[in-house]
Amino acid sequence: MTTARHAYRGRFAPSPTGPLHFGSLVAAVGSYLEAKTRGGEWLLRMEDVDQPRCSMAAADEILRVLEVCGLAWDGEVVWQSRRTEAYAAALERLKAAGRVFPCGCTRRELADSAIAPDGAAIYPGTCRAGLPAGREARAWRLRVGDARIGFDDAIQGRIVSDLAGEAGDFILLRADGLFAYQLAVVVDDADAGITHVVRGADLLASTSRQIFLQQCLGAPTPGYAHLPVVVNASGEKLSKQTRAAPVDISRPGLALFAALEFLGQRPPRELSGATVAEIWAWARANWQLVRVPRGPARAGSVQNAGQ
Repeated sequence: MTTARHAYRGRFAPSPTGPLHFGSLVAAVGSYLEAKTRGGEWLLRMEDVDQPRCSMAAADEILRVLEVCGLAWDGEVVWQSRRTEAYAAALERLKAAGRVFPCGCTRRELADSAIAPDGAAIYPGTCRAGLPAGREARAWRLRVGDARIGFDDAIQGRIVSDLAGEAGDFILLRADGLFAYQLAVVVDDADAGITHVVRGADLLASTSRQIFLQQCLGAPTPGYAHLPVVVNASGEKLSKQTRAAPVDISRPGLALFAALEFLGQRPPRELSGATVAEIWAWARANWQLVRVPRGPARAGSVQNAGQ
């Protein structure tokens, strides 16, 4: 696992489970501008580790939208589906260190467990001391013990998490044989030398788990900034599940203008009719992370008009 550090290396990591919507564009724009205005690199990773839910068609469409919107990434695109050997090696290291254990529990058996902030079941520790008689391993979980993780988010402020109470021993290798998101992200960020992670606040609940896993693997911890979540009229996060509209690439400048507005950058109204190049020139000259609001909000009227 690479641990080399760079002056600034950020990334954007969409999941190709559907078209790029406005919430994802906001994350792309925020992470891109923070990297570029700090003289850094902006990498692109396709988080297709959950292969049954992902498609190459969706990935191709995401790449096309980013290109039309003028979001140019550095280096080659990284595909999680092609990195299973790296994830397997990390899991073996954790096994050798006694950090993980096999779990034979089914989803049905965990249905009555307490619920974590991100909606997942908090593992009650059933197999932590060993598999019950007659059970076979279905998954591998990371022991969290009494770990408390604290970090300073550049937007959300000080965050402190009690992993046992908020997540429990979480899965690294799933029952279907696929590696879990948490392990893949930590290994990918370490191997790519990522120094800063700018992403949506919907992933804030995962950050403490990822920092703990970084510590277990001896990987560096990036700086974090979690952007506000874009919600719909019902207060639900824009997502494929809530049928968020795809970014309208027939008017990419309008979409970029709306993203800058949402991120609190106060672009001048006349910029809404400018070219993509003109919008990026203004954005790079005027980007300020301190202007980004903390809480969730609906997309502005300009964006809604473009859908």
